Amino acid sequence: MAGYLKRDWEPFPMDTIKRVDKPTTRIDEDKVKRVSERETGFCKAAAGDYGPKLQKEVRRFVEKHPLSAATAAIRYAMKPLVDGLVAIQKAPLPDDPALLSRHIKETAYFLRADAVGICELPQYAVYSHKFDFKNPDAPPVPIELKHKYAIAILVDQDYRTSQAYTGSDWISNAMSMMSYATSGFIAIILADYIRRLGYPAKAHYAPFYDIVVPPIILLAGLGEMSRIGDTVVHPFLGPRFKAAVVTTDLPLLPDKPIDFGLQDFCSKCKKCARECPSGAISDGKKEMYNGYEKWPLDKKKCTGMRVGNQRGSGCGTCIKVCPWSKPYTLFHRAVGWAMRHSAIARRFAIWGDDLLGYGKPDYKNKWWFDLEDVNGNGVLEIPKNVKSEFEER
Repeated sequence: MAGYLKRDWEPFPMDTIKRVDKPTTRIDEDKVKRVSERETGFCKAAAGDYGPKLQKEVRRFVEKHPLSAATAAIRYAMKPLVDGLVAIQKAPLPDDPALLSRHIKETAYFLRADAVGICELPQYAVYSHKFDFKNPDAPPVPIELKHKYAIAILVDQDYRTSQAYTGSDWISNAMSMMSYATSGFIAIILADYIRRLGYPAKAHYAPFYDIVVPPIILLAGLGEMSRIGDTVVHPFLGPRFKAAVVTTDLPLLPDKPIDFGLQDFCSKCKKCARECPSGAISDGKKEMYNGYEKWPLDKKKCTGMRVGNQRGSGCGTCIKVCPWSKPYTLFHRAVGWAMRHSAIARRFAIWGDDLLGYGKPDYKNKWWFDLEDVNGNGVLEIPKNVKSEFEER
């Protein structure tokens, strides 16, 4: 709360980041084809594409830890609120998209968002069909979403917690679910507010997205595409966030994409590829895929680790070890400034990150209990690979 009260109108100084006309990731829009939600890793696991073991585990990999299960339950409870009736008359608002955009961002920050950006909604970022996770054999349902704008909302997964976890232990999924639920909560309220102003608006959050999120975050000027597959890295949060989106026809002023040197950095760093427990992240060069030039990710290996992890709940190792995932301290702000402005500084930062031991767990900050619902009956046990609570200390 203290940090929120001390903030400027935006929590992070995004006005200091270089804005560009086009994203630093090449996108051949004419070649980008809309994809079905079924093509995502978790949906492919649920459909049985990755074998019966992962098809079974995908049903419990979130539920097996009580905190991730509790936050996931809230996500499902909010689903009926993602859309609704629009007011019969438009509110008397200023005829100024820039002013409306500032107002919408301030509203999201008031609701405790950590970063907000706006872009026009490209149709290639809308899924072609919806996948029924609970009934994977059901016919896919076509998605039509003609809203003009998208508002991207980011919520930090909590740096203090990330200090103490390995990246793939029992708190990993809870960190994700907390950010998914919180960003969804903000998006639902923001969408409802816009509808009360007289404009259509719909909230999209995990696992209820009608849109592909990374290009939205990219176009909304909240980060650059990284070596971590389809993950966008924010200049101050790194990849340590989850996102929700509100699509709407409220007339807004889009933000421009940003360039803070990440393409050069990721081409040299490769720490996420080195530390990935599944070997899913490439240490090679970019490739063209569905109109995007990006570093490839082995979706099956990544999903297999996150869903099939038997020594924890989920996996966020790449998020933990990324050198951009740091606290917002004076020292790290200075290092971040240097990395954004100097290729030489980026080289030293990569070397220094390992030298200072970043990416390794600091168990003195561990606060959670390692517990597992083994049989799905609500009975919690200490996981077999955990000797006792907090013994690592």
